[in-house]
Amino acid sequence: MLQVQGLTKIFGGLKAVDNASLEVGEGRIVALIGPNGAGKTTLFACIAGFHPVNAGRVSFLGQDITGLPVHQIARRGMVRTFQITQPFAKLSVQENIAVGAYQRYPDRREAWAHAERIAQQVGMGAMLDQPAADLTVAGRKRLELARTLATGPKLLLLDEVMAGLNPSEIVEIVEIVQRIRASGVTVLLIEHVMQAVMSLSEHIYVLSYGKIIANGAPREIVNDPAVIEAYLGRGAAEAMAGPGSTPSREAAHA
Repeated sequence: MLQVQGLTKIFGGLKAVDNASLEVGEGRIVALIGPNGAGKTTLFACIAGFHPVNAGRVSFLGQDITGLPVHQIARRGMVRTFQITQPFAKLSVQENIAVGAYQRYPDRREAWAHAERIAQQVGMGAMLDQPAADLTVAGRKRLELARTLATGPKLLLLDEVMAGLNPSEIVEIVEIVQRIRASGVTVLLIEHVMQAVMSLSEHIYVLSYGKIIANGAPREIVNDPAVIEAYLGRGAAEAMAGPGSTPSREAAHA
């Protein structure tokens, strides 16, 4: 569904993304992980059209979308959430979701009905009339997810949708993401909550200093020496390989 080949993004003298390649197959949940400052959000922004790229190619559903504006990419079925949620504070939950729904349903009644269905899907059915300004962090995260879902995406890019949530809220979001995939939406996610990454993803890419340093199944990734060192520092993999070590538990906890 999505192929990213040799993508590079430079800001001044900083190569934020360096020849990164990844692939997301239809119907899968794929994770992009890495230390803070690795370039994950920049890579997302380039894929979704928010940043022009210096080199590389992005293909979606078999078509080259490199350089297309955000709205055209969204109409083709790829949308993203943002780390920092910015709902329309003075509007209700339903009105916020309807903003996304209008891309798919120009008729007001249809858009509002679709917004209500999406609210139910993300567990906000009882909050339709609540002002967005009154939502908790968890509520704003769900609303951000709902607004993107309302556009009818084929591929959803989730940027740290679980950041700032408590353990029970994380479990709820994991269940919502699983239902989203079951409804036919493919998911590529950035996440630091490794428990969620391990339980959700079928394939993981690891980004460090703008480069993809590893990719594979979750069990392979948490035992990869390059990944362990990216998170814990040089020499960590060798130290953890000593007697009585448990690399998979340590890496998954990073």
